[in-house]
Amino acid sequence: MRIQHWQDAASLLVGVWLVASPFALGFSGAALWISIALGLGVVLFAVEAFIIPSYLEEWGEILMGLALVLAPWTFSYEQGSVTMSSVLAGIVVIVLACWELTIDRDFATWWHDRWHHRAG
Repeated sequence: MRIQHWQDAASLLVGVWLVASPFALGFSGAALWISIALGLGVVLFAVEAFIIPSYLEEWGEILMGLALVLAPWTFSYEQGSVTMSSVLAGIVVIVLACWELTIDRDFATWWHDRWHHRAG
């Protein structure tokens, strides 16, 4: 197991925060379970990046991040720390995943092979 990109370790920490945040911030109901489920998803994608490095887990993290950003309005969270935690964590996960995609050689090769030849 090896860390190729520091962004994966940072995503892992965000996922751990999401799992712990309901207990640290004291929220319950749907927000608790959604935060834990999406946090575990982020953790699993980050750990997968350590075990089988690939650019594909970043797409999963982007989807998890979008779900985190939209969850407060989709599931009518209370305004305040619950919404702030979900939205900020989602934005951080999306930014880290996009950042990693821009520096990943495998993704750059795939992108070049897939789209560069079609333009010519």
